[in-house]
Amino acid sequence: MAEQFVVHEPHLQYNEYAYALLSELVCFRCSKMVRSHTMQRPIPMIVTIASVSLRRGTPIVRRIARCLASIGMLTMLSGVLVAEIFDMDAICDPSTLDVEVLQDWHPVEGEIVTRQKLVTINVGELWPGQDFRLPVRMVVPASQKATGFHLTGGSTPGRLEEDFRPNGVFRELLNGGVGLVFTVVQEPGSYGERDLARAAEERFVQTLNPHFKIQYWAWPATLMRAITAAYAESDYFEKGKVAVTGGSKNGASPSMAILHDDRMTAVHATVSPIWDSPLRLCDRAAWKELDSQEGRRGPFSGGHYGPTFNREVLEQGHTWEDLQTFTREISDEVFISRNLKNLRRRGVEMLFHPGTHDCVAYDMAWGGAEHPDIPVYLGANTGHGKRGHPRLERGQSNKTAFLLTHFFPEEISGRLLVPPKVEHALVDDAIEVIVEFPDGYEPEGGSIWWMFDRAPDGSPHYLSEPIPDDNFAEMHYDDRRGVWVAEIELDANAEQIDFFSNYLSRVKHNGRAYETYLSSPYTRVALPKR
Repeated sequence: MAEQFVVHEPHLQYNEYAYALLSELVCFRCSKMVRSHTMQRPIPMIVTIASVSLRRGTPIVRRIARCLASIGMLTMLSGVLVAEIFDMDAICDPSTLDVEVLQDWHPVEGEIVTRQKLVTINVGELWPGQDFRLPVRMVVPASQKATGFHLTGGSTPGRLEEDFRPNGVFRELLNGGVGLVFTVVQEPGSYGERDLARAAEERFVQTLNPHFKIQYWAWPATLMRAITAAYAESDYFEKGKVAVTGGSKNGASPSMAILHDDRMTAVHATVSPIWDSPLRLCDRAAWKELDSQEGRRGPFSGGHYGPTFNREVLEQGHTWEDLQTFTREISDEVFISRNLKNLRRRGVEMLFHPGTHDCVAYDMAWGGAEHPDIPVYLGANTGHGKRGHPRLERGQSNKTAFLLTHFFPEEISGRLLVPPKVEHALVDDAIEVIVEFPDGYEPEGGSIWWMFDRAPDGSPHYLSEPIPDDNFAEMHYDDRRGVWVAEIELDANAEQIDFFSNYLSRVKHNGRAYETYLSSPYTRVALPKR
């Protein structure tokens, strides 16, 4: 609107009062859009329009132009303004949902009777005039309001058309008075919106405006707007805990959304990014090392928070420094690793399953060294499309135990583990691994896996070369030292060793035991020449 006004205004005849009022409104609105980062027009366009109007416009037009020019220049000088990707006041405003009811509240019979409703909501505008709408299914107990709920975007529009039949942990949650909310966090092309996805990506690579990037804005916003939609149903939902779970894009999206939305209280994410490693921040040295590695890289290798977009951005005339500025400035709004203090202050509970060989969570060595206190379970040889190690913990029920513990802490016996400290010592031709848990946390057992001379994070061989079947051993508890230990014989020709260990604890709810596992930090040790 401001763009059209500034360009065409010299040809219009408004009185001076209306002119002045409109100028103030335009400047106020534009500054607000930049502060909340909902500005949809490319910043270079703003500067171009402003410069033309400064030369040819009337005094009031020139005032608007100066406002636009300052906004545009400030944005270009500081990279992309990403201090507030989301306008949380708007996100939490139910009056803008534009709800369309597809199935009103109705009972659903089954082993457990529920009440369910299906709607579509307007998440927001990807750009002016382009709404982003998605379905939301809400499920509550038959005879009471739900207090809080479990949320996931791991569905499809087609599946959401059908009534949900709860089983497993979903039945446990509903029996305990916790609701369920399902929405769609998927590639738009998977449900017939390929042109929309393509247009959004084109706008992003041209402008580096994260609002145009589905991963940065639309998917996290979808989850947050689903919360708004559920809580707007005040006859069916009471405010309470909101735990969000999912894998891949449905792990990344809640991991980002929970940084911005205080209504979310827990996240369990699998095969998705956690930390801001140098490769993700377009560090030159890290990328030089990646480029030197043999093999064919996939679309996610080196990506900031999803598929890499470096080549496409550079082809649009941006520079490598632009990429570094963008990834540096947006990362506070994206990564769990940069927000741990605030998340812990809020009491947010977290558990991550990145996988040891995942194409999206491809930086375990860096993350283990820099963020050993983030709770992770490292399934050996797991990741997108991976089958796992022969000794993988097939009975782990981490997500179920995590959700039950989060929603019903008073009904749980046993406890989930917290990240231990890991040390090592070189002993002759072996390495001793020493793992210590804080007081009060007593695993029932542990196992260790290792690799020699693993390729650098994100590289083709990092992903394709699995942990050998025989590189596995049981950890043993040393009563005297109060630590878990294992000794690994070293390869005489190896220059480094990577290792991690997983530990079992059981929690019980309603008389049923659930196996849970937590890992020691992924550790890489350079070995001396022998």
